[in-house]
Amino acid sequence: MGDLADLFRVLFGKRFPFKFVYSKDYWMVDVGKHVFPLQKYRIIYENLLMMGARKDRFFRSRAATDEEVLLVHTPKYLKRLREAALSRAELQALEMRFSPELVRFARLAVGGTILTARKALEDGLAVHIGGGFHHAFPDHGEGFCVLNDVAVAAAKMIAEKRVRKVMIVDMDVHHGNGTAAAFAGREEVFTFSVHQMDVYPSDKPSGSLDVGLWSGDGDDPYLGAVRAHVPRIFEEFGPGLVLYLAGADPYEKDQLGGLKLTKEGLKERDKIVIGSARARGIPVAVVLAGGYAPDIEDTVDIHLNTVRVAQRVQRVHS
Repeated sequence: MGDLADLFRVLFGKRFPFKFVYSKDYWMVDVGKHVFPLQKYRIIYENLLMMGARKDRFFRSRAATDEEVLLVHTPKYLKRLREAALSRAELQALEMRFSPELVRFARLAVGGTILTARKALEDGLAVHIGGGFHHAFPDHGEGFCVLNDVAVAAAKMIAEKRVRKVMIVDMDVHHGNGTAAAFAGREEVFTFSVHQMDVYPSDKPSGSLDVGLWSGDGDDPYLGAVRAHVPRIFEEFGPGLVLYLAGADPYEKDQLGGLKLTKEGLKERDKIVIGSARARGIPVAVVLAGGYAPDIEDTVDIHLNTVRVAQRVQRVHS
């Protein structure tokens, strides 16, 4: 593959007018036989190289520091993670095999999304081939999520005074319960979630704006819900940064969701969110979030479509 990939980079190396964040360690964690396909990260990376992305456009994630994690998570929870002292209930809530490697993966995801946010502020747009672990609460993890990378990145950008306000646009099929809980009462962070009501999590804490849809709704109700609020909320809230969870799991064949969106519908969703933000000069940091189609190639294709949409939008607005 090397020679062909090199040829593509020479011919099309300027095709991606933004930076990527990635680590090969994302897919090397042993979680056993699991519905969450960590190998999607490697496949996406390899496909992007074949599509002409230059290797110098990829920036390696580094593990988040304790100080960064503590911007959102509690000291007691961080201590339990460090000492592998989670309770049986906490381990069950994670729904994923716990290990020191899993904690390192979570720290890398946090550091990766922080870096993606910084690159987005520099260039207008950046894509993290990872991230979106929105079910992690300040004091515990759940739903495959150990640490909430998106929440920490938002808090970090505000703490460093890079921006005054951040908007989190969560288009994963599952409600971002951990994110909503983390920012309850904080006016400098606006959380917007479009999700399925009749799936996990059963408890959905209120965010700034939540739109609940139902199994089988499909493209038209979903896109109608997105258009009903975007770009209006961008104009009214005026964020200095949008963190966009471009979940692949609203897809019609997904194993953990039932919203039944087509790939075309998901591409249109991305156009609305990314295009509306960039048209208004708002930087966008994209994270991949969930995706659990039986055929991993469907999940990879949806994520790559998000990158393609970002590519077209950024060409116009860079």
